[in-house]
Parts: sequence; C-alpha cells; structure tokens
Amino acid sequence: MKSEILEKGCQLLNLSISEKQEEQFMKYYELLVEWNKVMNLTGITEFDEVMRKHFLDSLSIVKAIEKKDALRVLDLGTGAGFPGIPLKIMFPEWDIVLLDSLNKRIKFLNEVIGQLGLERISAIHGRAEDFARKEEYREKFDLVVSRAVANLASLSEYCLPYVKQQGAFVSYKASNVEEEVNEAKKAVTVLGGNLEKIVEFQLPDTDIDRTLLVIQKIKKTPGKYPRKAGLPSKEPIR
Repeated sequence: MKSEILEKGCQLLNLSISEKQEEQFMKYYELLVEWNKVMNLTGITEFDEVMRKHFLDSLSIVKAIEKKDALRVLDLGTGAGFPGIPLKIMFPEWDIVLLDSLNKRIKFLNEVIGQLGLERISAIHGRAEDFARKEEYREKFDLVVSRAVANLASLSEYCLPYVKQQGAFVSYKASNVEEEVNEAKKAVTVLGGNLEKIVEFQLPDTDIDRTLLVIQKIKKTPGKYPRKAGLPSKEPIR
C-alpha cells in the first residue's frame, strides 16, 4: 500500500521518504483507524485526509526549523501521536518523548511504537504541569512541539519549562494568529522565550492555511512556572 499524496507532499517539503518509512506510515494509518473504532483518537479517518492533515501537517515543521541530526524532542499533548510519531518515522535519529494526560491514548501509542518497530521513543502518561517539575525533564529538550488546541499564552507555560536554553518550542496553528500572538507576548517573555519567527504556508497540495510559531528559549524559566494544574489554561499570564 502506497500513497501518492504522501510521496508528493514529502517532495514538496524537500523530504525523501524510503519504502520502509512509507510502510510505517501505512501501518500507522491502519492502527489509527482500527483503534479509533473503540476510542476517540481523531475525527479525521479518511485515507487522503489523514495523509494531508495529520502526516504531512506533522512533517511540515521542516519549514520552520533546521533538520538537525540528533535532537531530543518532546511532543506535548500528543493525542494520537501527532506530530511526534510522523517525526520519529521521518527522522529515526531523533530521541522523542510523547506526553499525554489520557492513559488510553498511551496504550494506543505504545501499540504503534511496537508494531512499527520504533526505537528511542517513549510515551508517558501525565500532566504537563507535573512532569515539568521533574529534573529529568525540565529544560532538557532541544525542541518541544505541540499541535494541542490551546491559546499560545497557556501553551507557552506548558511547553517552555521543558526547553533547554537555545532550544525552541514550535506551536502548530491554523491561520490568523496575530491576535493570539499579541496576547501571548508577556507570557512568552516571562517564561524565558522570544518569538523568533512566524512561518505561514499552505499544506502541501492543498489550500489549507497553516502557521508555525517558533519560540526560542533565551533564558531559564522561573521556578514557579508552570503553575499548578489547570491554572495555565484558566488564567493565562497576561
């Protein structure tokens, strides 16, 4: 089973995809659809849509960052594994941690990791606010990514404590982010970040507008952040 959409999309992103990688994406798709019948992983299950809106969207981060060889990456609020698992398939040399607060999703992710034979990747169950307090995770990642649906001020409080200095947090967004970016300026600064660039584009071979927000970590995050569970979402830093 192959996907012309995936192959063409990778080409447009200047990525070369091997036969093995393509097989892994197809297996991932099958598992996603199969498990989605019994648990809510995604509202998008049609083959072409998954290729574009999940797989290629996850890989589109290459428009915003350099493809360095050995990155330690955290995918926060990974859900069904996006963008972390597509990134792992495409960049097997990256060390990736998938974090999600729902244990049943972790079971699915571990099944995918096992079936695809992925190495140097782990799925952990927990809240972003709790793991950011653990020494082995705090400011230990070169790159933190999130496709989670939350405003940038809240997401920055969840994500930036994990990013090491000179590392980056990349938030996947739809279009029209200007207001959200303005409202998050204080939070980003307080948490030790600096909005380095906003990359706007259309998903390969579609008219779907996407935006990647790249926040560079320029100084340590103050110890009191993230605040206790729920507060970053209820009361974003303004």
